Amino acid sequence: MSMTAQLSTASGVNHVDADIKASGNSLGIWAMRVAFIALVVGLPMGFFQAAERSGLFPWLESTAVYFASTTTHGVLLAFVLTTFFTMGFGYHTMAHSINKKAFFGWIGFWVSLVGTLIAAVPMLTGAASVLYTFYPPEMAHPAFYVGATLLVVGSWFWVADMLIGFTQWKRENPGKPVPLVMFAIAINALMWGWTSLGVASEVLFQLIPVSLGLMETLDPGLARTLFSWTLHAIVYFWLIPAYIVMYTIMPKEAGGRLFSDEMARIAFVMLFIFSVPIGFHHLYLDPMQAAGWKLLHMFGTFMVAIPTFITGFTVIASLEIAGRLRGGKGLFGWIMALDWKNPVVLAGMLSLLMLTAGGWGGVINASYSMDVMVHNTQWVTGHFHLIFGGTTVIMYLAGAYWLWPKITGHALYSKTLAVWQLWLYAVGMVVLTGPWHALGLAGQPRRVSSTPYNQFPEVVASWGTYELLMVIGASMIVVSGFMFIYNLCKTASSKIAASEAEAKVEYAQAIHPPVRVPRLLNSFTFWNWAMFAYMIISYGYPILQFAFIGTPGVIPWGY
Repeated sequence: MSMTAQLSTASGVNHVDADIKASGNSLGIWAMRVAFIALVVGLPMGFFQAAERSGLFPWLESTAVYFASTTTHGVLLAFVLTTFFTMGFGYHTMAHSINKKAFFGWIGFWVSLVGTLIAAVPMLTGAASVLYTFYPPEMAHPAFYVGATLLVVGSWFWVADMLIGFTQWKRENPGKPVPLVMFAIAINALMWGWTSLGVASEVLFQLIPVSLGLMETLDPGLARTLFSWTLHAIVYFWLIPAYIVMYTIMPKEAGGRLFSDEMARIAFVMLFIFSVPIGFHHLYLDPMQAAGWKLLHMFGTFMVAIPTFITGFTVIASLEIAGRLRGGKGLFGWIMALDWKNPVVLAGMLSLLMLTAGGWGGVINASYSMDVMVHNTQWVTGHFHLIFGGTTVIMYLAGAYWLWPKITGHALYSKTLAVWQLWLYAVGMVVLTGPWHALGLAGQPRRVSSTPYNQFPEVVASWGTYELLMVIGASMIVVSGFMFIYNLCKTASSKIAASEAEAKVEYAQAIHPPVRVPRLLNSFTFWNWAMFAYMIISYGYPILQFAFIGTPGVIPWGY
């Protein structure tokens, strides 16, 4: 081949590579824009709920507005923010880690966006005040269920893209380890494909037909069982992108290396296997499932603690490496030697602290006897917000600070503002959720629009300080959210070009980068079949009983 031909070929390859990366950047930033619009709209609604429930502002109290706000807040942050962020992060990652272009990216984006807009109308008008948990017999306007279904269907296009890209790269690179960042993205996509089938089945075969008048009634027991298929596993769909930032971005940002590539893969595989068939720990107090099935799901719930411990150990060990490379001495000197002015490093440390506290709370929720005491109290609200709003979302914010200069080509507007924003967010989350845990132990119920017990002096004395603190914490989080949006907007409009380090997309390398990894840590075939078997064992009988077997005291669905 002549030199000219070689240069042409090289130029063509570079042009194709650039096109793939530009496509990933475009899909990534548009999906994340939608995600963060959902964040900035949903946060003030959360503040309203905290203020309204506190009893400190009687003029705010409105049951209709409260539940419309709670539903919209929950859907925007738990479904829209997470789905669009995960899709955007995945598309960017696939383009930059394995150089693969999405086939269905824009189709999935628009289907999900249209679904979100359709669902927003009944939520904002109070015609879908059913929270985000899809628990009948409370029913919403059919447009809400149609929109939610389209949001999920759009995400399935993303699932297909991630798995196609993963498979193509493996076929082109036989025997080589799939880059850890893409391995984790793909296993999250596979997990979401499995777990979203539960809520999709409930909505398509029960909620939409009844809301449209095509069916006269439904079985709430079956609906709750199907939703439990999704209800807790969705937490790991949210959490895995946060873990990906911790494993594949934070060590490099900290100036070190990942402690172990293989341990990270083991953690992601275990999260995949143990995350889905554990939903019955949300149904401990529901009568339609027998105690044996709840016990099985309880064991699975406790097993999730193992990959959490692995993650904590591996990530902290990676940070220790970075701290010691920066001159940290002694047993804990490496902690102060870390670059606390780096948003990703700071967010990672704060996230791990909240994960530690929230994780121990999760062990209590998974224990039947202790869950009975806190099940319908503010304890659960506090636990959920600490794990999701604290541990998870703060890493989304850090991931965005890392990504925005790389996608826009502009320098981050203010790293100092980012650091203050993350501190304010984390402290606000602790100030918000700590009182909720305490109020739960004091007996304050959840899922109510107000707590009108101020006529009892002992209640005021027990709850008053905590209710004031939760309002303060909620206000801190809202201010922090607007600081975050302001920083991103100023970055996008900045005229200062990103430095070479800011603009370059590089993922953390392990201390000993693997040349080969065991097949079980580089492929999903075995784990997919294992998941199928586990799902049949965990949900087969509990679902089929409603159609064919019947449960004592319950009329089987369809009779």
